Amino acid sequence: MTWTQNYDPFGNAVLSTLAAALPVTSLFYLLAVRKMIAWRAALVSFAISLVMAAAVFGMPASMVGAAVSHGLVYAAVRIAWVLLAAVFVYEVTVEAGYFETIKQSIGGVTDDRRLQVLLIAYAFGAVLEGAGGGGAPVAICGAMMVGLGFPPFQAAVLCLIANTAPVAFGGMGNPIRTLVAVTGLPEMSISATVGRILPWTAIILPFWLIRAMAPMREVMAVWPGLVACGLGFATIQFLWSNYVDASLVDIVGGMGTLLWLAVFYSIWKPRPVWRYPGEAEPERRAALTAGQIAKAWSPFLLLALFVVAWGLPLIKPAVEATSVKIPVPGLHNLVTRIAPVVAKPHTEPAIFDIAWLASVGTPTFLAGLLAGPLLGLSLGRTLSIFARTCYRMRYSMIAILAMMGLGFVTRYSGMDAVMGLAMANTGWWFPLFGTLIGWLGVALTGTDAGSNALFGSLQVITANQLGLNPILMASANSAGGVMGKMIDAQSIIVACAATGQENREGDLFRAVLVHSIALAIVVGLIVMVYAYWAPGLVPSPPPRG
Repeated sequence: MTWTQNYDPFGNAVLSTLAAALPVTSLFYLLAVRKMIAWRAALVSFAISLVMAAAVFGMPASMVGAAVSHGLVYAAVRIAWVLLAAVFVYEVTVEAGYFETIKQSIGGVTDDRRLQVLLIAYAFGAVLEGAGGGGAPVAICGAMMVGLGFPPFQAAVLCLIANTAPVAFGGMGNPIRTLVAVTGLPEMSISATVGRILPWTAIILPFWLIRAMAPMREVMAVWPGLVACGLGFATIQFLWSNYVDASLVDIVGGMGTLLWLAVFYSIWKPRPVWRYPGEAEPERRAALTAGQIAKAWSPFLLLALFVVAWGLPLIKPAVEATSVKIPVPGLHNLVTRIAPVVAKPHTEPAIFDIAWLASVGTPTFLAGLLAGPLLGLSLGRTLSIFARTCYRMRYSMIAILAMMGLGFVTRYSGMDAVMGLAMANTGWWFPLFGTLIGWLGVALTGTDAGSNALFGSLQVITANQLGLNPILMASANSAGGVMGKMIDAQSIIVACAATGQENREGDLFRAVLVHSIALAIVVGLIVMVYAYWAPGLVPSPPPRG
């Protein structure tokens, strides 16, 4: 028996939209206003989503349960496993006593806290996002910065803001491929368009980051270093996305920026070096050898190497062949989306994808497992570190499972489409609000690919109705979505867990919310420029058949 989504259960668009938004707004309220612990807020909002889906939007209870099970399996394999493995790699490095060497190696490039943020959160974070994402960039970079002496809460804020630069091309270009799947538009056209929107924000972001941690006079004191970072990453992002492919944009961009900044900062140095007020001068030690630096960084180098290798053409098919894919009973192809969300009715697929080997978490875990003995730990001690990591993060895991359950219920019940339709009803302003739809989608699902899957087709349909370029609006969904990454519950929870700020999720959400909204509006304004004043700079859509 199939079930058709109802986008106006009250016969009143305003009331229906408010009802659809209730699970999300309740989560924001509980975190930001009531300051409730994240896992409890997630559970409450999850329960509200169940009630709204069944009682208001009329989704059969059996389908609600199936959607929940689908979300929990996805969360466990694709998100929770990745986070546990990423934090495990960091814990192994700390337990083996090599984090001091990492700190010293970064200090060897620069002692300036402002520039260290660009090296770690911006450039190295882009490498990790491109290699797999899934919370690893925020988890690893946040933990690294705390280990280097950054205030934990500010480290979490800075990592969340910096992680917006690479998200649209994260996971080996998976968000772009998702857009291709749901829109049927050419991959290189979407890749090129996203690569023409986001470089402008990549140039701005280093200034934005440093302003979030220091007064404006301290920002302008290092403007050459900020320009070098922003222009370096933006140039590589533009060139690779437009002329090569979407898969390696972040990895090449992040690694290229790291190397470029290491050279640039060896020639240009800020005067004076900026540290936090009251912070002691860095301890001067003997220069490290290349071997010492390589050994200390080996867990993270192994992580990047393993994750990149997992995506190579020679390995990827083999690991993906081990995945167990089972249609979700009572849900697969039984939920029907209809106009105006889609051009013609189609049923929503629902597949349990138990990618136990293909998940990014598996190569990350293997990197940690190998790094332990490489750094002098026994295999037993290395495994005990993983067990301790699992116990410490148990509440974060509960929150992640609840949030993904909420996201999947929202998707299959049609509540996501109701919120999207409300924003699409904006006429001339649609390029701005269409961008905010992507922002909302990532805030809801926690992934740019998830937002593209939810709203990519809606963007194309609305663009065609309004006479806009559908390639631009599909790309705007992905580009705008990156700014929602810093406020989605998964990212907030990961950032707090990685920096030891558990139970401060509400404070962190409030701290980054203004940045998220402001940067999303900046992206929306860039999209409006392309839509109305520079349409010739965007690839033309294929003829409509």
